[in-house]
Amino acid sequence: MHNLLILFLSAAALPSAVPIAVAIEQSARKPDLADIAAGTYEGAVVADTRGGSQSDVVITVTRVAKNVVEVSADYDRVPTVRIGLTRASDAILNARPPHNFLIQQGRDPKRLDLSIDGATLIVRKP
Repeated sequence: MHNLLILFLSAAALPSAVPIAVAIEQSARKPDLADIAAGTYEGAVVADTRGGSQSDVVITVTRVAKNVVEVSADYDRVPTVRIGLTRASDAILNARPPHNFLIQQGRDPKRLDLSIDGATLIVRKP
């Protein structure tokens, strides 16, 4: 009975230790391109092969893995996508097609140019 009680108490304490371990691991890792790009951007759809322009669009860029972001919009025409990132000179850009992602850190680090599913957006971090 005593062993069963110890096993139960050990199992009960384990879930609370897991978030602490994850937090320590995240704080110890070196920030990557996805960390730099992550955030909320506001702007407009400036061109769309399937429709017109749209102002006041909010884009959310979320880090999902090393150098990988998920891009979502509050505008239904722009689907949620995952984009791998790479660096070229002072720019952060998509690692491969079909989506275009560009932050030119040397020119304007708050501006993000996107092309997703035929919609071209220019958005900025507030």
